[in-house]
Amino acid sequence: MDINQQKEQFSITYIRAIAAVAGYSLYRPEVDNDSVDLGIVSRGGTGKILSPRLELQVKCTSRDILDENYIKYPLNLKNYNDLKINALVPRILVVVLVPEKITDWLKQTEDELCIRHCGYWVSLREMPDTENTTNVTIEIPRSNQLTPLSLQSIIQRISFGDLP
Repeated sequence: MDINQQKEQFSITYIRAIAAVAGYSLYRPEVDNDSVDLGIVSRGGTGKILSPRLELQVKCTSRDILDENYIKYPLNLKNYNDLKINALVPRILVVVLVPEKITDWLKQTEDELCIRHCGYWVSLREMPDTENTTNVTIEIPRSNQLTPLSLQSIIQRISFGDLP
């Protein structure tokens, strides 16, 4: 498996772990032609939308893209355009950061399994068109960590008809 495939598998595992702790199930489209790698489904719900869904475009990088307040990720133009549309199922971009060395991605003892580093999310819905021809640098607030609690909050907003 090459490094990009390893990053893809690791980032999906990261999302699976977050969703499992939050109490949600995942689905994976057979073909990713719409910039959707994973979907998250909540069973039932308390809002006006039952069984709310969220779709994700997942990226993984070991590049140094952190500054004091933001993750600055160069997103492919096709993904940018696909994620900014007003889709029926809300979509977000998730960028999972990993250490440079693969052996540092995971630490395990009898007491814990530590997945390193962290995932961040942002909604690009209704972002402006761009004149860029290859990619758009997306600024994701570092406060937007994807955690079980933040995922539950996003799904809760969707269940009430709001956006992520």
